[in-house]
Amino acid sequence: MTATMPITRTVLPDHRDSMWIGGAWTRPSVDERFTVVDPTTEEVIGSVPAGSAMDAGRAVHAAAAAFPGWSAQPLQARLRPLRKLLELLERDADGFADLITQEVGMPRQLSRGVQVEFALGVLRSYLELVPNHPFEQRIGGSLVIREPIGVVGCITPWNVPLLLVVQKLVPALAAGCTVVLKPSEVTPLNTFRLADLLTECDLPPGVVNLVSGSGPVVGSAIASHPDVAMVSLTGSARAGRHVSALAADSVKRVHLELGGKNANIVLDDAPLDRAVGAGVRQACFNSGQACLAWSRILVQRSRYAEAVEIAAATADSLRVGDPFDAGVDLGPVVSAVARGRIRDYILLGEQEGARLVTGGAAPPPGLDRGFFVRPTVFAGVHNDMRIAREEIFGPVVVLIPYQDEADAVRIANDSEYGLHGAVWSASEERALAVARRIRTGRVDVNGAPFNLLAPFGGYKQSGNGRELGSWGLESFCEVKSIQLGESDVQVTVGGTT
Repeated sequence: MTATMPITRTVLPDHRDSMWIGGAWTRPSVDERFTVVDPTTEEVIGSVPAGSAMDAGRAVHAAAAAFPGWSAQPLQARLRPLRKLLELLERDADGFADLITQEVGMPRQLSRGVQVEFALGVLRSYLELVPNHPFEQRIGGSLVIREPIGVVGCITPWNVPLLLVVQKLVPALAAGCTVVLKPSEVTPLNTFRLADLLTECDLPPGVVNLVSGSGPVVGSAIASHPDVAMVSLTGSARAGRHVSALAADSVKRVHLELGGKNANIVLDDAPLDRAVGAGVRQACFNSGQACLAWSRILVQRSRYAEAVEIAAATADSLRVGDPFDAGVDLGPVVSAVARGRIRDYILLGEQEGARLVTGGAAPPPGLDRGFFVRPTVFAGVHNDMRIAREEIFGPVVVLIPYQDEADAVRIANDSEYGLHGAVWSASEERALAVARRIRTGRVDVNGAPFNLLAPFGGYKQSGNGRELGSWGLESFCEVKSIQLGESDVQVTVGGTT
């Protein structure tokens, strides 16, 4: 593990004093602000208003007023602003990557190649998918219509901010919904930059509204507002439970994409170097700050010692340092709070009796400034330990031995979560059979790439509902059945028969 020293920053400070409400930059009702800190330098790089419940209510009112006109627009009219947004985001892709690196701490090449490129990929996928979606179907004597659900509150996290905003915003607008967007107060600047682009897209006033603020204040106001038809939240299980409770009074739809404690099952015939090495690197992606991280690696007991050595060597090879340095694999975690939580879990693992193989709670050598955490590997882990059950959200990997295939599946499923997972085997057929038995929303076989057209979401306390592809579009639709009389089945796509 090689540490590098910080280099020159490339993003100018960005201080915002207004929020985008009703088609205009609007001053908040209160004077409080959130500062945004560069996790590498610990310097303030911007600030945004800490909005109030009143500000959230103004945004919901604007979205509700805009909904009848926007939802009545022909499909191609709704897609036109999204095509413009794609053009503008492609133009400014490098600037967004720089900003995300400075806000989140992700290495610059990954900010550009994953955070920004995946956001562009989601936008392109919906522009291709939506015109062919069956918004109307003739089924026997019924006309089945998919209509926009109404005003949608989108609450997004700090770890993959641009992608997760686009992942909600684009299908909601394409379906005909209007949106109130609340980004994380930790990394809000890229969402404000996206709002700058949206002001150039000729959207009617109130179709998209941006309100910055805390979850307990602005998020709660959105979730409980009677004029909000749906809340789509990506965040922690705690936030998901809170939003669900608030939404229950008005029985609004709640779509939750929450945490994960994902199992990476390495079967006894798998190529060990590839499976374990890829597993450690994936678990340390974005410094482990990803709900889909394979933070539990399950290895057959007879190959366990070798797997531990591979995991340690892989973690030690990862370069930690300034995320603008092209040679860096891991930047800092997002904040001092996040760093403290991760270090506490590392110390807890040692207290629980797990064996610290590499890494640890001490800062990486030469990186006393910035919120850096060393890639950490634990062996001798049992699945009932807290470090094996709780989402650490940092570059911490635990290796758990299993007896046989059935035992591996049992351990993988012995979790409150069910978001993601992986299976490795020399036989794809065998890996697929095991993947079918894992209670998670998505499973990768032998390192298969992420598919932006396939549904993403979780079982159990990882949430409910699905994003991406046609499933993501359906999330923002209500279904109406109109009885007309007997007829053969016909399908209408894109508004024309």
